[in-house]
Amino acid sequence: MIVVFGSINLDLIFPLPHIPAPGETVLGPTTRIEPGGKGANQAVAAARDGARVIMAGAVGRDALATDALRLLRDANVDLSRVAEADAATGCAAIAVDPQGRNAIAVGSGANLFACASQIEDALLTPETTLLLRMEVPADQTVALIRRARARGARTVLNLAPALPIDALREVDILVVNETEAEWLAARLGTAASAAAIQDVLGATVIRTLGGDGLETAAERIPARRITPVDTTAAGDCFVGVLGAALDRGQSLTEALHRATAAAALCCTKPGSQGSVPWAAETDAFLQG
Repeated sequence: MIVVFGSINLDLIFPLPHIPAPGETVLGPTTRIEPGGKGANQAVAAARDGARVIMAGAVGRDALATDALRLLRDANVDLSRVAEADAATGCAAIAVDPQGRNAIAVGSGANLFACASQIEDALLTPETTLLLRMEVPADQTVALIRRARARGARTVLNLAPALPIDALREVDILVVNETEAEWLAARLGTAASAAAIQDVLGATVIRTLGGDGLETAAERIPARRITPVDTTAAGDCFVGVLGAALDRGQSLTEALHRATAAAALCCTKPGSQGSVPWAAETDAFLQG
């Protein structure tokens, strides 16, 4: 079983000729509106890959909440632990250029009211994989990591965005991209490689490298060759599918290959949460 504690947003996606510079207005042809948020994206990715998923987070008591939860419902994610807060549902504005690169601004809103107590101890068992990231209050994430560790649940923390958190030595798996790795390495006084960070923290460290694949302390896995359209949700897709594969009992190497394939597929479609592939798509891509 996968338990996700994290953000739930509605994304406003702007395909543009280029990412705006400070003070610049760039006109694009259209706007897409779809569910997002790193927590929700990862929950959908895990569910579409076949896992049983429980989502815990918060939305507002507003019209945005229904749309923000739509694809979670479509993927049969258990939403019984999603709270309603007296704040606006989280919202992100995403600018995407023709090369698939993006720049993102987020209004956290109700995500700031997500609470670790929404997940009861009975869910934190050795059969549980807990997926976490940094778009909800860090103190609540720390509290949940410590409860999960005490009860034997596997914890996977995606340090995105890169923000201070006290429990890095208490997680089982830490996922960082190149920027996050550099930020963390500077704070730890070490090199930005997966091996160097792992030596300091003790957790299994996965450093994703975009088009160059990923590295752990033990191996390097190349990226799948694709022509990217939109990279917005690729990192979240990777983490969600990684969690689902580990939850099914696959080895870390097997799970990393599957997650890499799913993330590549995600980049071939426009959008955020809606671009996450289903298990059958990933299976076919791996066999092709």
